[in-house]
Amino acid sequence: MPEISVVIGVYEDWIPLDSCLRSLAEQVNAPRFEVTVVDDGSRRAIPDQIYRWADCFPLTFLRQTHAGIAMARNRGIQVSKGSILLFVDADCRLQPDCLAALKLSVIKSPQYSCFQLRVEGDLNGIVGRAEGLRLLTLQKYLLQSDGCIRYLNTAGFAIRKSRIVDQKDLFKPDILRGEDTVLLAELMLERELPLFVSAAVVKHSIHLSLLECFLKDIRLAGLSRKADYLIAATGIRIRVNSSERLRMMIHMWKASAGEFIGRDAWFVVVARQGVQRLSSFVSILSRSATRVAHRSQSE
Repeated sequence: MPEISVVIGVYEDWIPLDSCLRSLAEQVNAPRFEVTVVDDGSRRAIPDQIYRWADCFPLTFLRQTHAGIAMARNRGIQVSKGSILLFVDADCRLQPDCLAALKLSVIKSPQYSCFQLRVEGDLNGIVGRAEGLRLLTLQKYLLQSDGCIRYLNTAGFAIRKSRIVDQKDLFKPDILRGEDTVLLAELMLERELPLFVSAAVVKHSIHLSLLECFLKDIRLAGLSRKADYLIAATGIRIRVNSSERLRMMIHMWKASAGEFIGRDAWFVVVARQGVQRLSSFVSILSRSATRVAHRSQSE
């Protein structure tokens, strides 16, 4: 039986997935693990070269009609056999000792059920350096003195399967964006935060140009509204407040002076956040105007 079940949701991500599976095959001193890839209705069939990784570790492929990443992860949970479930994204690469470090942390911390791995940017190009700067700052400022973190990123998140055995779905299947933040709110309601495993590192790569990133931010505007409503209903504060955001921006500015990041990465982070907020605001106004128009027509 595997000790760790790695669950990867995929939608047209075959090239990044190949690199992700390669990083799993290169794990050093790793515990027994299996990998389940759930195809969320990709239009392109699984490339033949992906199947070769089944020679390196137990590899299962599942396919579902396009229903979103949350549903894909829930499907992977249903067939996983490991006592620890590890969720990573197709565009991530695990460092060679990642699984070994995760297992060690799980053994040493039996009182914890959830574990947040350290997620880093790959620092390739301006987009990668901006992502690295953003992740570095978030994890620094949301890490608490007890070693837990007020942050959950499914690019590298693990949970004991016994923790969810009585739950039908770990992730809300009808939420298309922000499902990891909703899960964090639910954990906080139960007075539980993920333990931060700094030694288990996952590299997140963004295979988009800067323009494509901006277009994606605009296209996805408004999709997290349902998640925001659910979080607001819990009364739990997830988002950073204005003073925290200012301190984070100042820290990012200082960190961007390093030779591997650069000031231009700071401007990209700020610009993307501005585009996301503006697009979300426009989406809200558009929905409000639509509701008013429908109400007027019915009257």
